[in-house]
Amino acid sequence: MIRIVIAGRLARLEQEAGQARNRAREVRAQADAAYGSHLRELYALADRAETATSEVGVLLAGAVEELSAAQQELLRKDIEIRRLREELRRGPVEGDTLTVLMHYGEPHTVYASREDAYADKATHGVPANAKWVPVRERPPAAFKLCLEAFIYDAASNGFRRAYMPAPKPVGEAA
Repeated sequence: MIRIVIAGRLARLEQEAGQARNRAREVRAQADAAYGSHLRELYALADRAETATSEVGVLLAGAVEELSAAQQELLRKDIEIRRLREELRRGPVEGDTLTVLMHYGEPHTVYASREDAYADKATHGVPANAKWVPVRERPPAAFKLCLEAFIYDAASNGFRRAYMPAPKPVGEAA
């Protein structure tokens, strides 16, 4: 079958094709705009996710550092506890020392070492730069605060003063 196309029909077909091309351009522009909007939204979400990830990474790093410090402190305390248990188990040995803080001659606080006593003096109102003066011949009751060293004596199964005052002759006869 042969079809004869007349000029009017051909003009209408060209007009419809032009309208279809215009409609295709409009639809393509709308699709490009929607695609661009989705890409911008995707990039914004990726940026937020990256920021959140870096913030979580910083928080996690801080938590790991704190955990590490806590584990090290726990290990130090565990070692100290073992040392003290061993020391307690073995009991005092000849020559072990204690330092006692005396308050007007009365025992106030017992320290394992003189260094511990020096480190703790600020809690008793003694300035950090103050020096402890040896008691020597004066009685400890003459001082508000003084330190006395004690040494373990195995023969008496107890501690005795490290510094013993010189005995005074009885009745000044000697």
